[in-house]
Amino acid sequence: MQLTGDRFTVESAAFGNDLVTLPNFPAEIRAPQGTIPGVSSFQVHFADHDILTAGDAPDVLVAMNPAALKANLGDLAKGASIIVDTHDFTTRNLTKAGYAENPLDDDSTEGELAGFDVHPVDLTGMTVEAVKEYGLSRKDAARAKNMFALGLLSWMYGRPTETTIEFLAKKFAKVPDIRDANITAFKAGWNFGETTETFIVQYEVAPAAMAPGTYRNISGNLALSYGLVAAGVQSGLPVFLGSYPITPASDILHELSKHKSFGVTTFQAEDEIAGVGSAIGASFAGHLGVTTTSGPGVALKGEAIGLAVMTELPLVVINVQRGGPSTGLPTKTEQSDLLQAMFGRNGEAPVPIVAPQSPGDCFTAAVEAARIAITYRTPVMLLSDGYLANGSEPWSIPDIADLPVIEPNFATGPNDVDAKTGEEVFSPYKRDEATLARPWAIPGTPGLEHRIGGLEKGDGHGNISYDPANHDLMVRTRQAKVDAIADSLPPLVVDDPSGAAKVLVLGWGSTYGPIGAGCRRVRKAGYNVAQVHLRHLNPFPKDLGDILKRYDKVLIPEMNLGQLSMLIRARYLVDAVGYNQVRGLPLKAAALADAIADLVSEAEGTPVDLTAAAAQEAI
Repeated sequence: MQLTGDRFTVESAAFGNDLVTLPNFPAEIRAPQGTIPGVSSFQVHFADHDILTAGDAPDVLVAMNPAALKANLGDLAKGASIIVDTHDFTTRNLTKAGYAENPLDDDSTEGELAGFDVHPVDLTGMTVEAVKEYGLSRKDAARAKNMFALGLLSWMYGRPTETTIEFLAKKFAKVPDIRDANITAFKAGWNFGETTETFIVQYEVAPAAMAPGTYRNISGNLALSYGLVAAGVQSGLPVFLGSYPITPASDILHELSKHKSFGVTTFQAEDEIAGVGSAIGASFAGHLGVTTTSGPGVALKGEAIGLAVMTELPLVVINVQRGGPSTGLPTKTEQSDLLQAMFGRNGEAPVPIVAPQSPGDCFTAAVEAARIAITYRTPVMLLSDGYLANGSEPWSIPDIADLPVIEPNFATGPNDVDAKTGEEVFSPYKRDEATLARPWAIPGTPGLEHRIGGLEKGDGHGNISYDPANHDLMVRTRQAKVDAIADSLPPLVVDDPSGAAKVLVLGWGSTYGPIGAGCRRVRKAGYNVAQVHLRHLNPFPKDLGDILKRYDKVLIPEMNLGQLSMLIRARYLVDAVGYNQVRGLPLKAAALADAIADLVSEAEGTPVDLTAAAAQEAI
């Protein structure tokens, strides 16, 4: 199903639609087939205009078995189309899915499928018949049914077919029978839609109007990988990734391993601690050290990240968040690691935090994280999540000339004078006046020998120090260095079209899409609301406090129990209201719009009705 969804996405991207995807699959390598926990799905939202989410309620559901029907039926609005593969609606499969009776046989007004446009189709049987000339076993032939379904949907929505045929020809080039069977099944599905009278409607979704540029479809993990490569190019540094595979971050390791030509070295470590340790060592040696993981891995890396704070070395720590705690929901999304990123180390160990807002934005966030790490000599936490990592969208490929140049400014000689002897010396903790960054001296550079390590150092000279006053000074200096990053951040973008809004919706990370879609609904209904989205979560942008003061009410939607809300309330003494869900799925725009409307109603003192706007959007 993931392959089928990916191909439909590529077809839509090639056609020029705007799109957002939501892959959803079990954590088990071989999930129990035919059961609800074993259902794998792929949701695609595509349009002829700018869209922000994968959609709240699909218009079409293709259910390959009873479990798929039962698992996804609740997401559909009445009137939606359901295409069902009748072949797998056997007594055994119905029982595994929890059906006492076949819902396809109940055509009463009280039936589970009442109000839906149901199309029972023997997808498997027609696929097996279509590919029988290739001599495949029935089991192998039946596997092509996804391509039959893809062909049918491609016909329904006027998708281009050439890209999928070329893909199948290349993917199965070494197995001609499998290649030809999949291509034949795909064409048979398209022809079935063309000739049958079952589907009387064919839809046309025109290309979306987009700014001029070269676009490609990209997932968050792929964009992150490209961003790290770009950061290496823009800084002139070799990139070293030390990583232990973990869902949903492993794709970054897989992708970066392909880019040795850009000076990228990847190391699949034996565990999380070795992964971050090797990255710190690479940074010490003058590379851009990177380590990738998800929440449980960050817990294991905590002590080493503290070491990078103490040694003040550049390090990019990428946390592709997933549902927790512990092993939690490995393939589901969540935003529950913000406080871990802020405080999840012993001692006063401040770490800058950067968060992308969409799959394509992961590229820019990766470059920004590297800029901060190299410029300020500090580990930086980049908080992506499973929704961004696996989801995809059209991405305008940036011009290299528009990317920031990142200067490592390695130490090349003495930077101080010994007060006693008057000789020129190297002081490893003598700081840049603007950034408070200490020098970055590559080991082996003559005359720049120095000590670093986990024990506290004396300010300037780098000798081990247990002096209470010095420890206080160093702790405050490391914090001030992180705080100084705010001086380099651009002003926040406030989306307040009317300028008269009394309610501000503040978000971070992947909630950008649902928040934006929710605000659009409220505005379509004739009401005012403002939106601000944070890329930098530590330090906060310098103008955030002033912006918050402009609004009577502040709503903070998060896929956690209120972590940014806690930070905002503590820092700015703002009575922020949280909108919190931890379902392993993205927030739904319609429900969020209702929450925004309630707050607008409270602030304005008048009822807010979104019914008309919702109906208009449905049309």
